[in-house]
Formats: sequence, structure tokens, C-alpha cells
Amino acid sequence: MITNLHIKNIGIIEEINIELSQGLIVLTGETGAGKTLIIDSLSILCGNRFPKEIIRKGEEYSFIEACFYEPNHEQSIEGNIIVSREVHHNGRNSCKINGRMVTVNELKEFMKSMIEIHGQNDNQDLLSARYHLNYLDGFVGENLIPLKQEYRKKYEQVNQIKQKLKENYGDEKERERQLDLLKYQAKEIQEAGLTKGEEEELENKRTRMANAEKIAKNLQEADINISENAIECLSTAIRALEKIEQLDTEYETITSNLKNSYYELQEMARDINHHREEIDFDEEERNQVEERLDLIYSLKRKYGNTIEEIIQYGNKIENEIEHIEHLEENNQKLRQQQKQIEEEMNILAQKLHEQREEKAKQLNQKINQELSRIMLAIKKVLADSDKTPVLIFDEIDTGISGKAANCVAQKLKHIAKTHQILCISHLPNIAAMADENYYISKKIKGERTKTEIKKLNEKQTIEEIARISSGEKNAK
Repeated sequence: MITNLHIKNIGIIEEINIELSQGLIVLTGETGAGKTLIIDSLSILCGNRFPKEIIRKGEEYSFIEACFYEPNHEQSIEGNIIVSREVHHNGRNSCKINGRMVTVNELKEFMKSMIEIHGQNDNQDLLSARYHLNYLDGFVGENLIPLKQEYRKKYEQVNQIKQKLKENYGDEKERERQLDLLKYQAKEIQEAGLTKGEEEELENKRTRMANAEKIAKNLQEADINISENAIECLSTAIRALEKIEQLDTEYETITSNLKNSYYELQEMARDINHHREEIDFDEEERNQVEERLDLIYSLKRKYGNTIEEIIQYGNKIENEIEHIEHLEENNQKLRQQQKQIEEEMNILAQKLHEQREEKAKQLNQKINQELSRIMLAIKKVLADSDKTPVLIFDEIDTGISGKAANCVAQKLKHIAKTHQILCISHLPNIAAMADENYYISKKIKGERTKTEIKKLNEKQTIEEIARISSGEKNAK
């Protein structure tokens, strides 16, 4: 139930704070004093549309907050749940549940389980066939839940199978088109014969080709300096040291190290000479390198950023080709599975139909026995199975009187045994049945009008009932 309702800057409501209890709570008062604005505020708190023009004139924002006491609710903190919504002129919208920011859709979904609001025209919904099944299922009760859950589970399974069939190219033309495309791609990648590291090697070769003259000149200079100068000088130095190496082990070590350097320098000279021989490129070889690189770049644009990725993509589409070529067998199995589940769904649907048909007759009899509005009649019949803790009725008594009014009051009182009821009413019959009565009035100060709300004691309640019974517009 709602234990506290705080509304600020909604229409002519400047700020009101209402402490509420369980049972039937009736709000009466002056016409245009803001009674409906309280219901509008609760509707906004339920995640419904918030028109900016409802923000109190001269203010920048509106704020609604309700504290619920629901000890068995999973989101309650020591039994309490605080829900708020704040909307500014600039469009900023803040929704919170127990201080946690939520979206408007999340707020709306949560509040569906907390508050149900009925207005003067709700009987139009009751007369609409699209709502009848929900009302009937609520009357059937929990026995229907396992069947509905099982039906929904199988319905989702069928949808999953349909999605798989769609992904499996259930359409033969689409399957053939995709298969042709994949085979073309696989052939293009296979014929390219790519190898890892090939691109880097080709780019290095192209760089050497572009700088062949410069490379040849400097390799030649290095070769001459090493072969004709450095090696000859090292050879002369080694021969000189060999003459004294037996005189001291230290000389022997130096000679040995120098010989190692001599051999390494000879190896370097051979490498340089080898590179000199390889630096000559003919025009055909240049064209081959450029064509090969162009092919690699083209494949990279289509199938991956690197040769490794292209090869991986080629392996992937090979597997996909094999998968598509065996699809018909897999699709046939899926279709058989779908048919079996749909047959099971038909059995469940028949069971649902039978239970609904049986209970529909009982519901029809009970509704036809009622003298009040059909909405309240249905609410009475469904009260025990309805889990929404707070029910709000906005002037649903309009246009009734006498015996019908008494009946409506009795039904509201009955529903209030299991729900908290907030009801805006002009009927003394309903006001007399209330567990708590509140009087809504408006006060004008200068050019500003504001709503005031007052909880009535027993004497004031009797006076208010007398007032609305006599048809007076304003309380004395």
C-alpha cells in the first residue's frame, strides 16, 4: 500500500504531503480544486506521459514521490519501497526506485505490479474484446499458470526453430545464391596461394628494387674496404703476433681473438658479395612483385586486414560451404521438430480453451448478478486473484445514484478488504463507506491558486457527507 504521497508543482498543486493507510480512502471536495491532479500525478509516477504544461506556472520542474509498504516484495527495504519521478521544463527526466536511477520504461514495468488506475471511461476497455482474455484468466486463477507457461515455452521454441531455418537459408534460391558467392570467394582465396609473411617479404623486395643503384654502390664500397683493406690488414697483424704468441699466453689469447675476428670478417665479406650478386633485378621480376602485391591488397580489401585473416576467412567459408551443402538434411530435422512442438501446443491450447470455457460461464453468471457498474463487478469477482496492491478510481460513480450507488459503495468496501483503494467521488454513499476521508480545496492568494488537502475527523466527515448529499458545491 501507499503510506505517503508527496506531490510538488503539478498544476495548481504547489506542494502536498499525504499520509495514507490501508482500506478505502475517499477524496471529495470542490470542483476544480485539484482532485484529478492527484490521480494524474500517480499516473505520471506509473511512467505514463508527462505533458510539460502540467508543471506549475512559474516553476522549473514537477516532482512526485510515493512510499509503499510491501514487506513481501523483492525490492523492498525493510518492507518499504520509495518511487519518485522528477521532470523539468528542459526535458530532463529523473526516475528512481529506492534511490536507483531507472528508465521510464523500467519505471512503467515496475509500477504495473503496484498501482492500477481506473477512470470514468474504463468501461470502454472492459467492453473491448482484447482485454477479455486477461480478465477471464485472472478469474480462472493459478491453475492456468503452468499451462500458459508451458505454452509460451513451446511458442518460444517454435520461434527459435523458425529463426534457425531463416538463418539456414530456408529459401532455396537464397541458399543457392549464397552458396555460389561463397564458392567464388573460396576459389579466389585458394588460387591466390597466400603464405604467412609473404607480403612483408615482397614489400622488402620492392624497396630493394626501388633503391637498387644506391644499394649496389654502397655494397661495393663496403666489399672493397673489407676485402681489400680490412682483411689484408688483419692478416698482416695476425702474422706479426704469431711470431710472439709463444712468449706469453696473453699474446696467444690476443692472436686467437684476432683470428676469430678475421674469420668473421671473411664471412661478412662473403655475405656482402652475395647481396651484391642478388641486387640485379630485371623488369619482368619487378612487374611480378607489383602484380603479386596488388593481388594481396585486393584480397585484403575483401576478406581481411592481413594475410592471416584472409586465410582464416577462407577456412571459415569452406566450413560454411560444407554446412550449406548439408543444410537440407538439417532443415528437415528442424521442420519435423517444429511440427512436433506445434502439435504439443495444440494439445495445450485445447486444455486452456476447456478451462477458460468452463470458468467463462461462471464469470458470466456472477457478472450478470451484479447491479453496479461492470468494472466494479469484475473487480469484486477477481479481487482474490488480483495481486495489484493499490487500486485507484477516478470519479467512476459519475451518472449513478440510488440503489446502484449503494451497490458501488459496497463493492468498493469489499475490494478494500484486500487492496488499498483511493477513490475520487461525489457520492455520499461512497464517502460514508470510507475508512479515511480527505477534503480537497483550493486557496487563492493574489494571482496564485494552490491546492490544499485535509484529513477529516469523524465530525468533519459527517458534515462533508451532508454537504455532498445536499448538492452544495463548497464546504462551509
